[in-house]
Amino acid sequence: MLPVDPNKKLSFTRSICDGDLVIVYERHDNMKALKVCKDSVLQNRFGVFKHSDWIGKPFGTKVFSNKGGFIYLLAPTPELWTLVLSHRTQILYIADISLVIMYLEIVPGCLVLESGTGSGSLTTSLARAIAPTGHVYTFDFHEQRAASAREDFEKTGLSSLVTVGVRDIQGQGFPDELSGFADSVFLDLPQPWLAIPSAGKTLKPDGVLCSFSPCIEQVQRACDTLRSNFTDIRIFEVLLRTYEVREGKRDCGQADGGNLGSLPCKRRQRSSEGNTVHDNLSYPTVMARPCSEAKGHTGYLTFARLKCLS
Repeated sequence: MLPVDPNKKLSFTRSICDGDLVIVYERHDNMKALKVCKDSVLQNRFGVFKHSDWIGKPFGTKVFSNKGGFIYLLAPTPELWTLVLSHRTQILYIADISLVIMYLEIVPGCLVLESGTGSGSLTTSLARAIAPTGHVYTFDFHEQRAASAREDFEKTGLSSLVTVGVRDIQGQGFPDELSGFADSVFLDLPQPWLAIPSAGKTLKPDGVLCSFSPCIEQVQRACDTLRSNFTDIRIFEVLLRTYEVREGKRDCGQADGGNLGSLPCKRRQRSSEGNTVHDNLSYPTVMARPCSEAKGHTGYLTFARLKCLS
């Protein structure tokens, strides 16, 4: 996901250059992807930022505007790209993506097949996982979506690791020239059971398949098809609960109420020699609570391993 050198090695230390893609971080809920152009400027509520001031600085740099406001210039990692990409379809997010890469057993050098490409959220993470010597072949039946995804992979420096094809995998299956070469296959299709036989032909013995489906009826029908040539069938639903963690002050009389790492405090006490009342003391503490906007159901992930023929 980071700039790729000609020898296909990912570069994590390179400074920002003219023409690079950067993620501009304004605040936790406001980020955007921008191409660096030395004659361009970024204007927002924090002031005016000259792109020319960004060139030569390392990713992660905090830069200031003419008003004294600031932003951060971050590298376009798959995690951040998932949050800022253009949504052409519904996308997979970090929780589901992490499980997919782990259970598909994807490592550098793997050959991975994906259908459909959609907005390319998963594809960017797959590309980083198989780099520098692997390859991702991703297919979408919609020609314009495939073209847009191809442009995104050019911008993010992944074009040498990803090949985008226009193909109806449900109707036509995967290309014959890929038969027996895939280490893993990912399906995000409305009728995955139609593509499972073709996916089985492309997988190496003991290869792993994953199908993402929003409805349990799709999962049940896919599992019926998987039983003939696959084993070790597993189904997961990932429900992520995020907590907000922040610093604050806690009064002595306040209940713990979910605070983490709170310090002991003194209670209000009346002096035994008079009526003097000692005020409560406030202590700095770390407070954690569930985020108000918790993500619910996204979909079901079905994994299965191709049977090894004896």
